Amino acid sequence: MVLLDMSQNSDIFKSPPKALTFDVFGTVVNWRDTVTDRLIQSAEAKASSSATLNPELRTRLSQLTNEDWAQFAEEWRKSYYHFVVTFVPGETEWRDIDTHHYLSLIDLLKIWGVEGLYSDDEVKELSLIWHFLDPWKDSSAGIHALNKKFSTSTLSNGNQSLLKDLQEHGGLGFKMLQSSGDFKAYKPHPSVYKGAAKMMGFKTEEVAMVAAHLGDLKAARGCGMKTIYVERKQEEAWTPGSEEYEDAKIWVDVWVKEDEDGFLEVARRFGID
Repeated sequence: MVLLDMSQNSDIFKSPPKALTFDVFGTVVNWRDTVTDRLIQSAEAKASSSATLNPELRTRLSQLTNEDWAQFAEEWRKSYYHFVVTFVPGETEWRDIDTHHYLSLIDLLKIWGVEGLYSDDEVKELSLIWHFLDPWKDSSAGIHALNKKFSTSTLSNGNQSLLKDLQEHGGLGFKMLQSSGDFKAYKPHPSVYKGAAKMMGFKTEEVAMVAAHLGDLKAARGCGMKTIYVERKQEEAWTPGSEEYEDAKIWVDVWVKEDEDGFLEVARRFGID
């Protein structure tokens, strides 16, 4: 029987990495709550001035519940995931994440029957909510603690301006901001992980990837990186009990459960007060 917390026996503690790279969406920041809340608030603001809306749009808006807007947020996120995993460097036309979020929002407003609810300027502004996602409660303190021992960097599919805003908004404290866009590719393409380690001045085996998504960690591991898994609510795509999920318990170097205080627990395991 494999114990979930087998990571305490991992070689990562005998030979720790020199640097940590972090996934951001879902791992560092709580995109789900922030985006859903903003969608609800924006819709409520429009509803309060519904006299300016045509009758069909007013009726449609009145039908949408908070749960519907939560589902809207989920579909927005899924469109992002589909975009990055299907992107082929050198073949797919380059598009940064801000552009994707904007174009995807336009499509979703049509699909959900609320096209015309916002002006184009309002759609652009709403699409930038991804720049101001609130961090998980342990993120800022945990990253600052980990900075005492490691070089830290984002390794996100988000573009640089987005990452800079998230860093400032959340007081995250990363020593370096790296976007997969710096390498004109998107995770899980190997060039992103390898390029990030090189930019930090390390070999891939000297870097650990920190993420709340096992798929991201598996790709990083395939490039030689160590792996630190931090569970976050509703973030894991792999189903517990599935073969790939159970197998991950063997190869993940550090596994932090959802109720173990996230990055602060990672710091504790590496002996950081």
